[in-house]
Amino acid sequence: MKTQATEKKPRIPAFRSRNYRLFFLGQGISLIGSWMTQLATIWLVYHLTNSPVMLGIVGFTSQIPSFFLAPFGGVFVDRFSRHRTLIGTQILAMIQSLTLAVLALTGVIQIWHIIALSLLQGFINAVDAPARQAFVPELIERRDDLANAIAINSTMFNGARLIGPAIGGLLIAQVGAAYCFLIDGVSYIAVIAALLAMNIKSNKYQVSNANPIQKVKEGFNYAFGFPPIRAILILSALVSFLGMQYTIIVPIFAEKILQGGADTLGFLMAASGVGALSGGIYLATRGTVIGLGRLIAFGPTILGCGLIAFSLSRFLPLSLFSLFFVGLGTILQIASGNTVLQTIVDDDKRGRVMSLYTMSFLGTIPFGNLLAGFLANHIGATNTLIIDGIACILGSIFFVRKLPALRRSIRPIYEQKGILTSSGKA
Repeated sequence: MKTQATEKKPRIPAFRSRNYRLFFLGQGISLIGSWMTQLATIWLVYHLTNSPVMLGIVGFTSQIPSFFLAPFGGVFVDRFSRHRTLIGTQILAMIQSLTLAVLALTGVIQIWHIIALSLLQGFINAVDAPARQAFVPELIERRDDLANAIAINSTMFNGARLIGPAIGGLLIAQVGAAYCFLIDGVSYIAVIAALLAMNIKSNKYQVSNANPIQKVKEGFNYAFGFPPIRAILILSALVSFLGMQYTIIVPIFAEKILQGGADTLGFLMAASGVGALSGGIYLATRGTVIGLGRLIAFGPTILGCGLIAFSLSRFLPLSLFSLFFVGLGTILQIASGNTVLQTIVDDDKRGRVMSLYTMSFLGTIPFGNLLAGFLANHIGATNTLIIDGIACILGSIFFVRKLPALRRSIRPIYEQKGILTSSGKA
């Protein structure tokens, strides 16, 4: 019989856990549908209105609930079953996508339908996103496999980001956007079935009579009172606010600047997905969280340079090459920051901290989308992305200057957990 010391470590440690394998399979299928819907939505909005401002407004409504409600979603996640919460949010998301599909297939869809349904999806995400982030540690049987699981999540997300837009662009060009919505709605069956098939231990969640606002305040004080968490949240907010604006105005580049169509849009989105997938695979193959601080620091620089190059390109292959680095830089910062947060946060505050992470990552995107629409309308899409790229590079420089002090703050936590020896670097 093999002992634990002689047992061969698998190439993907997180897959030792059955529940995580189910989660990976279900989410992987569903996320492909979600990316198809995102592409189809911005394409449909642009062709219904031909307005950059309206692109920004739809992007704003789909994400703004995450900014205001995610902290309360985190309180909910810390008190109730994350497993059951996710089953509920996935069912609601499926209904939302199928409703969008029916409206589009019958030809009655109007811009206000898209705005209303995007807002509904935003409310769902305000609870779903922190629940999903906080649920991952419950799926992993060995704590040492957690960092690998988080990296695999990023790979899964960005693999879908590659496949979804590529399929979506071809579908839109051949049969229309409605079928992207329909496939997305059906794809939720996979993740719901996977969640129902899991064997989840009954966890005792914290029961408190404290006012929810007080619990939110407690989470804020904990997160922003600890410099490493605060710095990661602020940098993630900057990357999401400015660095992700390209996702909402890329139809302008596809059609007006590069003289393409829906398939061109799909290729552009897929190119950023290839970069993000490459970064996710790299993170998944790393055996330790040590050294992630450097990736968090330099990711925005890679992103910023990619945005500037893409904004100036008038040649499709160069645009695709530039977006590869946009995706790579984004995932290095976001996924590395997520991994570090998950390894340093207290378990009883995990839901609230991850809700703040959701707020910084997803919650700031709507403001960025709104700003992108107005800037693109007044100073042009090219100038908008140049400004975004410069801001990301400046944010990277600021974080690099803070990195030595942040490492000193994290070191005691990593030493206590056995992640770091006295000679290692965080």
